Amino acid sequence: MSSTVPAVPAERILRSRSELTAGALAGLVPAPLARVDVLAQSPSTNTRLLEALRREGSAWPHLSALVADHQTAGRGRAGRAWVTPRGAALTASFALRPVEVARADYGWAPLVTGLATVRALRRAGVGAWLKWPNDVVVEAGAREIPGWGRWRKVVGILCETGEDAAVVAGIGINVSQEPAELPVPHAASLASLGATELDRVVLMGLLAAELRDSVAQWRSGEPMRAPVEAVLATVGWDVAIDVPDGAPVSGVAEGLAPGGGLVVRTAAGERREVLAGDVRVRRG
Repeated sequence: MSSTVPAVPAERILRSRSELTAGALAGLVPAPLARVDVLAQSPSTNTRLLEALRREGSAWPHLSALVADHQTAGRGRAGRAWVTPRGAALTASFALRPVEVARADYGWAPLVTGLATVRALRRAGVGAWLKWPNDVVVEAGAREIPGWGRWRKVVGILCETGEDAAVVAGIGINVSQEPAELPVPHAASLASLGATELDRVVLMGLLAAELRDSVAQWRSGEPMRAPVEAVLATVGWDVAIDVPDGAPVSGVAEGLAPGGGLVVRTAAGERREVLAGDVRVRRG
């Protein structure tokens, strides 16, 4: 893959950072979304939506969304912070109510959300893949970065359980950050990848539609293992996984377990199922 992409014209960057308003997203209600609220600024859309569900859960039906034009203190896994320039990202949290799904299977929530996000970005012309368990990546790096290889992260996902068995699925997409605005070397934005679609309203529409369809697939009882594995970049990677409160697991990622965990074959030939952890690429 070429190590360079055409620079996105400055006027396109500026247009893409136009203020995101409720009026601009009103066409997403009543379908694919049941409700959409837009905040000019919020520390964390996940935190705000979880608070709203505690106060007035019935006012946030399945497929309600809370969007921030500018998120100032986004949260990732393990308490990691995520901050972007104003207007440079699409930050949204969705209230999902997978009432037909057993609570024991809620571990699939980030994978189903990731599947929807990958599908949405592919419709926008981006060659996106899912990195287990909750990152969306593109193979676009000009150089190898330890733990990431040539893969670059464009989306972070954080799923949390709210009131009444609701799942809050937070999605943050790097849209128009220029290279100097990206916080870490393994990050990328749609603009830095030369994507043709940077309009956050269009991207929100694609994301909402794909999330509706992927969650409906999950709620119907259809097995999600095959569709998620079809977009899972991690399969075939030689990985090292930092497991919470345990020794790292190293080996080749073979696929998903029935519960959504990652199956890794170690050098000793043992098949290990990892339920949570940070995946580092050794070779992939």
